[in-house]
Amino acid sequence: MLNRTLVPQSAARLIQDMIQSGELTAGQKIPSQRDFSLTLGISRASLREALLTLETLGVVKTEAGRGTFVADRSASGAGGMAPWRYSNTYSVFDVFQTRIMLEGNIAALAAGRLTGNQLQAMEAATKQMEDCWAKQDLLANVEADLEFHGIIASACSNAMMRALYQVVREQLTETQRQPIPITEPARMQASIAEHRRIIAALRDNDQTRARHEMETHVANTARCAGLNP
Repeated sequence: MLNRTLVPQSAARLIQDMIQSGELTAGQKIPSQRDFSLTLGISRASLREALLTLETLGVVKTEAGRGTFVADRSASGAGGMAPWRYSNTYSVFDVFQTRIMLEGNIAALAAGRLTGNQLQAMEAATKQMEDCWAKQDLLANVEADLEFHGIIASACSNAMMRALYQVVREQLTETQRQPIPITEPARMQASIAEHRRIIAALRDNDQTRARHEMETHVANTARCAGLNP
């Protein structure tokens, strides 16, 4: 049984592992939150958050009045995006538009400020994205993406922008997960190549190029989600 302090991300990983191992199969209904949280030894709040994360990634699907099911990703019509979690505050369009402006400027102000270790960590995160996509470890793929962007934000010279990035991090994170169910392999490879161009611009201390590459990267991710911010 798991420790009751298990964070939602770890719970999501456990459930993904259960699906990949065949313990939970495509189309199978997830047990009730009360029963499943007891089985896993976690709080219902942690389980709810874990299931929301997996739903955004297209691993599970909630059907009104019926419950939550393991998604059949091979089925016809599978792969649609989950409902946007923050629709009561900001539209996904608004968040992508904000990402373009905020992360573009953050990248520019981080150019030349990243240490060799940070640049290596970004390269490793990009390689992890590539490897985990090949294995369809979607959680680890997105975790590596989050690490990549977080490292850049931590090196931004503007303290207020660093703070603002943290304030809106949950919404930004959701836009990094949201397009995953409809992301084609070619788009993922393009995204990985965009990461490597961002790294090169940052290493070269080229603020203009760093801003351009980051804005292009986020805009392309938005287009993958069917938006044109």
